[in-house]
Amino acid sequence: MRIPLTAKRLAVMAIVLLAVANDAPAQRVSPSDSAERIRFSDNLIVPQARVFTARGRTLPVRIAGVTADVTILQQVATTTFEITVENPAASQQEAELLVPVPDGAVIRSFTFDGAGNEPSARLLPKAEAVATYQAIVSKLRDPALLEFAAYNMVRSSVFPVPPGGTQHVRFTYEHVLTGDGDRVDYVLPRSESFDSTAIPCTINVSIKSSRPVATVFSPSHAVLSERKNANHVTVAVAGSPGVAPGPFRLSYLVEGTGPAASLLAYPDATVGGGYFLMFAGLPVSGSGNATPIRREVTVVVDCSGSMAGRKLEQAKTAAMQILDALDDGEAFNVINYSDTVSSFAERAVVKDPVTGSAARAYIHGLRDSGGTNIRDALVEALRPEPIAGMLPIVLFLTDGVPTVGETREHAIRESVTKANAHSRRIFSFGVGYDVNAPLLTGIATTTRATSTFVLPNEKVEAKVSQTFRRLAGPRLASPRIEVLDAFGKVTTQAVHEVLPSELGDVFEGDQIVLFGQYRGEGPLTFRLEGDAPEGRRSFAFAFDLDKASTRNAFVPRLWASRKIARLVDAIAQGGADGPSKLGEAQLKELTSEIVKLSLEFGILTEYTAFLATEGSDLSSREIITITAGENLRDRAQNERSGIGAVNQQMNSNVQAVQTSVNRSNVFYDRNMNRVETTNVQQIQDRTFYRRGDRWVDARVVEREKSIKPDRIVEFGTKAFDELVEQLVAEGRQGVLALTGEMMLVIDGKVVLVKK
Repeated sequence: MRIPLTAKRLAVMAIVLLAVANDAPAQRVSPSDSAERIRFSDNLIVPQARVFTARGRTLPVRIAGVTADVTILQQVATTTFEITVENPAASQQEAELLVPVPDGAVIRSFTFDGAGNEPSARLLPKAEAVATYQAIVSKLRDPALLEFAAYNMVRSSVFPVPPGGTQHVRFTYEHVLTGDGDRVDYVLPRSESFDSTAIPCTINVSIKSSRPVATVFSPSHAVLSERKNANHVTVAVAGSPGVAPGPFRLSYLVEGTGPAASLLAYPDATVGGGYFLMFAGLPVSGSGNATPIRREVTVVVDCSGSMAGRKLEQAKTAAMQILDALDDGEAFNVINYSDTVSSFAERAVVKDPVTGSAARAYIHGLRDSGGTNIRDALVEALRPEPIAGMLPIVLFLTDGVPTVGETREHAIRESVTKANAHSRRIFSFGVGYDVNAPLLTGIATTTRATSTFVLPNEKVEAKVSQTFRRLAGPRLASPRIEVLDAFGKVTTQAVHEVLPSELGDVFEGDQIVLFGQYRGEGPLTFRLEGDAPEGRRSFAFAFDLDKASTRNAFVPRLWASRKIARLVDAIAQGGADGPSKLGEAQLKELTSEIVKLSLEFGILTEYTAFLATEGSDLSSREIITITAGENLRDRAQNERSGIGAVNQQMNSNVQAVQTSVNRSNVFYDRNMNRVETTNVQQIQDRTFYRRGDRWVDARVVEREKSIKPDRIVEFGTKAFDELVEQLVAEGRQGVLALTGEMMLVIDGKVVLVKK
């Protein structure tokens, strides 16, 4: 029977969890003492990693699928694993479950199908868990299991897996989540190894809170969230059939009297302080204090001859869907262009039954003809003064490069900048591959908007509607964030290298995400300003930096990824009307910074993917920079239209707003093929490059051919056990998930680990 989580039960649970958390024995149980008394099955199932099997078994059991369902209610998380195990052998096999769990976890249930001993599971506190891990590792000769040595462990009883059949195992644990102000954090331990991604896995989270949930954020995995109501949000981890490796981290903010905000920091003396990630969410619709800004939307439709047939019909459908989605009282206009420019109205009109019906008739009557006059269409859309109190938005569609009127890319951008006196947001849509991709992206990003590309096999109306749905319920227009000193004055000394340099408007469901480097040890005070329905609003958030931790290694990686995207965009935009707009010295400077960040953080793009190729000589930074510069010149600068230009802008658009780490460096190549790289691994705050059967720390990879280790540590020795203890203490034990030898930099010394 499922017992409701009453307030009384929550209080009792908190006491129980505290007792369990403090129950770990003070003394360390050595693996040599425990190896003889610890017995384990030939098949050890770790649902967050893989099966660890006794050597010599040719047909071990395997994990066919894992589902992790997480319910978070009032800061108490209930995590349930549903694990399907297959036995390919002709005889019954035995298996047991090992589950790394956070501090304070308590076992709620453990069951499996069929006959067997009475199922049971035991919680091992951290010290005993480490001894158990090491005893198992010493017998299996597989040190990867030690990556979970920082966690408590639940160990189950042995259960049978029938020959040629399956076994279904269910396990549930609960724990109270940690919080920091309005932020609540959840972590699901998972392996850092890419081998774990071969396991079909789904992770679903349901968050219910007595206070409205302002926003959810996962720096570790791409997630899809759905708001059921102000107090209930569900989250699904994207990925098929498996999910990206590494612990699954999820944070959510609950509302206070205004916007909710939090800060995560990573200390790094080399930048004068460290890196920060600040994220915030505005009050949600239905929470009692959220009012949307009304919108004025101008839809600009390409009616040139190349749009004939299916594309124009889809564009017309998209325009009608936008019109239908607007609320009465909001405003709109429709502009169509080919050689010349025409419009439904001289300026935007307020939507009502009469204007709506007339606009639908106008859209229905659009016909294709002539060339593509992009410059005049944009200038006409930007010319009228918008209706007071409304957020002015332009949705601009085209399927081609400019062929009529002004065709020079740089001149078109200058015309748009000059004409946009009313700060309209231009959301651009490139239909097909025959578009000037950098032009559409440049126009969008400089107006607080985004560019979207509709591939030949995609529907125009679906892509336009998807973007327009994200523009629902504007909450804060023209937002700006400043940093204040101890006297409440604006300062430019506390933070630098802030990304993005300009925030976009905040719509229903949006979150504000800001990355940067901080100086000193804080505290940091941010002031958020923006236009709300009731006028200009200002909010202040103060954060201490005492919780800055190297465990927040995702912060500098995400910052570096966005920084690379901005540098690549500078090169791409500098190639308008030919490479002469960007000099050789500037190109070299930008390329050098891209290479530096790529090597240090293991963030590879289509221009630097060659760094991960085994056999690549990384000993000469100059040669690497020249190679990367040639790639950037040939592609980012010179390819303005076609499939090779569209793929670059799609990659750049994703990277520029990245909020979760891209562990496998996924991008789309110039033929729109999905590419991922696993010869470079990002684990905790370390980057490793594969060189033969050895993983080399990024800090010495450029000297890999000539460097001699200061120390050699052999697996199974006392020195290895001491190394494991040090890695656990530093929160870097995840590096043990890598197979083969490792060359690490520890305390300034180069250590070769032979496993």
